[in-house]
Amino acid sequence: MAKNSFRVFDSDMHIMEPPDLWPRYIDAEFKSMAPVGRTSENVRDLGLFFSDGEPNSSRTAGTPQRGRNYERNQALYRDHSQRGWTADCQLEAMDIEGIDVAVMFPSRGLSVLTRPDLDRRFAAAIARAYNDWMFDFCQMDTTRLLGAGMLSVFEIDDAVEETHRVVEDLGFKAVFLRSNIVNGKTWHDPYYERLWNTLENLDIPVGFHEATGSRSRQTGDWFDPNFGLRRIYAQPFEQMLGLGSFLSGGILERHPRLRVAFLEANCSWVPWLVWRMDELHELEGDVFYPEVKMPPSEYFKRQCVVSVEPDEIPARHMIDDFGSDQLVFSTDYPHGDSRYPEAVEYFLKLPFSDDDKRKILWDNCARFYSVTESPSAAARQAAAGQRVH
Repeated sequence: MAKNSFRVFDSDMHIMEPPDLWPRYIDAEFKSMAPVGRTSENVRDLGLFFSDGEPNSSRTAGTPQRGRNYERNQALYRDHSQRGWTADCQLEAMDIEGIDVAVMFPSRGLSVLTRPDLDRRFAAAIARAYNDWMFDFCQMDTTRLLGAGMLSVFEIDDAVEETHRVVEDLGFKAVFLRSNIVNGKTWHDPYYERLWNTLENLDIPVGFHEATGSRSRQTGDWFDPNFGLRRIYAQPFEQMLGLGSFLSGGILERHPRLRVAFLEANCSWVPWLVWRMDELHELEGDVFYPEVKMPPSEYFKRQCVVSVEPDEIPARHMIDDFGSDQLVFSTDYPHGDSRYPEAVEYFLKLPFSDDDKRKILWDNCARFYSVTESPSAAARQAAAGQRVH
């Protein structure tokens, strides 16, 4: 497709799950408990409720249904909403943006596993149902629509089993979690070691994806009911906590082949935070984390990527400190603060070299997700023709 001669790989494109995804796809024994999506005049309504009436997200009122950005989104996404946010709509949006390949992440489902009191068998069933639906969604064009598997960590055996299933049976290119802690165990806790071992053995990356709301404790809670302040802080602060576990908590020391992405939280905070970790490692690392053998920045460069927003001008400081090999591109379609349908155009205006843009738009993401080549123009045209007919 080549947008202005650049191939484009979206590291973090969102789908909009149908309201009845879980009632249709969840195991029979849990159908009466399945979360159900709310429907309203808001074309991007993310409301999801459990059978006990509890919402799946935080107590915040959510994005205000007013203002120029709200009105813009209602008009922009109305057609895709009326058509049910189908895979055909997803591919159409990719064509409009000039995206060759995208890895799919949820919208409603980002918070569906954040209730700390979830029964572990029910939580595992929620993840399986989402993954089965995602598999079906991607079948319209499996060369362009790539799944990322949802995992429940309320019982680590379930997470390990589902990782094997989504990779070996469903062919997904990644699994995803949230940095937000839902089970009382930080990511560098020994509890997760079997999962990190599994990801290494399967050579599958994990994407840590954050969201503004959660039913578990989250940094943004301090700012309720001001949703604007919550949005500013929730995602990057949670990702900072997650990155700390992997770099200074010793996970990447113990798992040198594990690949980790930190998505939808900007990247411009990374140089400062990693510098601070390096400073502590240099001065007192032998006291506080003697098992971490290298400066944390070295683990970051070896095993991590972080997503850059299409208009994130401060990302130039990230490139100054680390180069561009750890950056991946994201449109965030169809979320309310996405730059769609001009996200790629915004990115191409950033003050980066063409070589850096090429790495960020395709090379780094393709390497991270182990995708060797983009679909040919002929293959895309043939798939489009099949969709039309």
